[in-house]
Amino acid sequence: MLDQICGHIHNYFAAAEDVRRGSYSIESGSIELPFVREGQYFRIVGSALNDGVYPYPAVGLKDEAFTGEIWPMRVPVDVIKLAEEIEGWQSRCGAAAAGPFQSESFGGYSYTKASAAGWQNAFRSRLDRYRKLA
Repeated sequence: MLDQICGHIHNYFAAAEDVRRGSYSIESGSIELPFVREGQYFRIVGSALNDGVYPYPAVGLKDEAFTGEIWPMRVPVDVIKLAEEIEGWQSRCGAAAAGPFQSESFGGYSYTKASAAGWQNAFRSRLDRYRKLA
C-alpha cells in the first residue's frame, strides 16, 4: 500500500543525493544494502521482478541480478500510520467503493455514489500535505 500511496502523491520521500544507481543482486529472497538502516523503507527501480517499496531487511523478493536504482526513503511516521489506516479502510470499504454501481433506485428510494470513490478520494485531505507536483 505504501508504494501505491507514494505513487499517488508523487513523493517517495527520497533525496536525490541518496539514490544509488548500480548493479544489484537479490539472492535467497533478500538483498544486502549497507546504506539502508533496519526498519527503513527503500524503493527498487529498474528491476524486472522486484520494482516497489519494501521495509529493510526485505524478505520474499524474487532472485535476480539487475542494474537499477535503490532509493533509501525517509517516510514520516504519520504517512506509515496513514498507510495502515488506508489498508484497514480498503478491507472494510474498498470493494463497495470500487463496485460497478454508481446509483440505484427502488420503491421511492434513490441513492447516488460520489463519482470519485476510493481511498484516493477518502484520504485526499490528509494526503495532500505530502503531495509533490508530477
